[in-house]
Amino acid sequence: MGIPILDTLLGIVKTPLDRLIPDKNERQRFEHELELEVLRAGLAQMEINKAEASHPSVFVAGWRPFIGWVCGAALAWHFIGQDIVNWLRVAFFPDMPAPPVFGGTETLMTVLLSMLGLGGLRTVEKIKGVSRDRWKAD
Repeated sequence: MGIPILDTLLGIVKTPLDRLIPDKNERQRFEHELELEVLRAGLAQMEINKAEASHPSVFVAGWRPFIGWVCGAALAWHFIGQDIVNWLRVAFFPDMPAPPVFGGTETLMTVLLSMLGLGGLRTVEKIKGVSRDRWKAD
């Protein structure tokens, strides 16, 4: 397919197909349809992203960037910044007491992964045509 992460993910899904679909031609047809569905999902997500980004309200267009920057900054601080600052403190100011350690990494990861998961579920709803917007129109 040419997209490394998709090749890896589809490789995981395709591995059991040898046992589930013994006919080579049928398996290739199924793999092709699977790849097309993954690509369609990606295109649908791009359209959703464009629509959200063009919305005039910051509450619609700005939630993803906000969550991304907050979670990205928090993860960068927790896994990189905190260690560098602590190393500099020990190297140059050995008598200075250690700063307090902030917990909450589990909560941060829960929020980040939940938001990413909800975004994925919303995409699936839109692809299948069962999103709330469709029900309002009917």
